[in-house]
Amino acid sequence: MPEPILTTSHLSIGYTLQRKPARVVAAGLDLALQAGELVALLGPNGAGKSTLIRTIAAMQPPLDGQVWLDGQPVARFAPHELARRLAVVLTERVDVGNLSAYGLVALGRHPYTDWLGTLTPHDERIVQQALLDVGAAELAERTLHELSDGERQRVMIARALAQEPLLLILDEPTAFLDLPRRVEMMRLLRQLAHRTGRAILLSTHDLDLALRSADLLWLMETGGKLHTGAPEDLVLNGAFEATFRREGVTFDTAHGTFQINPPPTRRVRLLGEGW
Repeated sequence: MPEPILTTSHLSIGYTLQRKPARVVAAGLDLALQAGELVALLGPNGAGKSTLIRTIAAMQPPLDGQVWLDGQPVARFAPHELARRLAVVLTERVDVGNLSAYGLVALGRHPYTDWLGTLTPHDERIVQQALLDVGAAELAERTLHELSDGERQRVMIARALAQEPLLLILDEPTAFLDLPRRVEMMRLLRQLAHRTGRAILLSTHDLDLALRSADLLWLMETGGKLHTGAPEDLVLNGAFEATFRREGVTFDTAHGTFQINPPPTRRVRLLGEGW
């Protein structure tokens, strides 16, 4: 089996507070992410998903342990070297003025261009291919403020692909999308991982879509415990239901969906025919 693109060793994540003990969100995390694999990071609000993503992406330091990317500690990479291996798409909307979709995707070539940002013919081909890969070639000349949320998200992913990363990390990539666009986005990310051989890690609250799309789940419980495994394994061993159990909501293991169980109030007798 080839070496993983990403590994963590005894990783402890959290925050260092001024004049106070560090707040540990999760500890002892030993994780691995393979090339060509789509991994969904799931968990209740406040479980530490964003903290884990920020730590893996070297946006904040670990409290303990190491994050390894491409066989080296992520903290040792110079910024431009890290940008050639890791790309991040965050939830926050980016204000880029009147920049075109093509211009935004071209910014992904910054780790490779000279100090003037001059694009070579090779860079131009990479930008064009990134737009094709996300189905956004026809959006190239449109400005970002003209695009729908779904179109804008595709362009942001194309910008990340233009960096030619080994690992692509996305924080809530379906957050502003309607249901059809969320399904399309998850399908696109799965196809990109399998077709390009990149490792893709995404956090999401779309539990049903994650169960049906991800190759592997990282499931964070409140309190820092983390389960890893195929979606089917975490459903069948009860970890999924235990993590998201709430009053009035149950997980149907047979169908892989959540069921809302409102408290009974009164009986209704219904007579009718057909639909």
